[in-house]
Amino acid sequence: MTRLFIVVAFLLLVWLAPSNAAEEVWTSDYAAAAAKAKKENKALLLDFTGSDWCCWCMKLKEEVFAQKEFKDWAAQKAVLIEVDFPRHNMLAAETTKQNAELRNKYNIRGYPTIIVLGPTENKIGELGYMNGGPAAWTKACDEILAKGK
Repeated sequence: MTRLFIVVAFLLLVWLAPSNAAEEVWTSDYAAAAAKAKKENKALLLDFTGSDWCCWCMKLKEEVFAQKEFKDWAAQKAVLIEVDFPRHNMLAAETTKQNAELRNKYNIRGYPTIIVLGPTENKIGELGYMNGGPAAWTKACDEILAKGK
């Protein structure tokens, strides 16, 4: 009985554990993300968002970023940075300062705006919300990445 319990518990842990291939990791630390992108030769996606008030930002997150297809794509091709401008939640002072500097640097005027940078931090494109879910969104991003090579 104990052996059966251990086997069942192990199988449950394996089944419930997230797959590394499908696990996208959003960070708010631009410097660390830029270093990782350079080291891994991946694009940087800067998601300028109003996470707690912008309905189109929430829609993009739900319809694209939360989907397995996007997560698998991102694990292979991008380092993900959330540049958030919440109205109801407080960010750390250093994050707020960094985000304002990035907003000014890339002349962000609306949300969501996704800035696509190459591994050396050169801007190669820009995206926002679009219909079609993760397939349409990743296709558009792949086209930007292809032009940026």
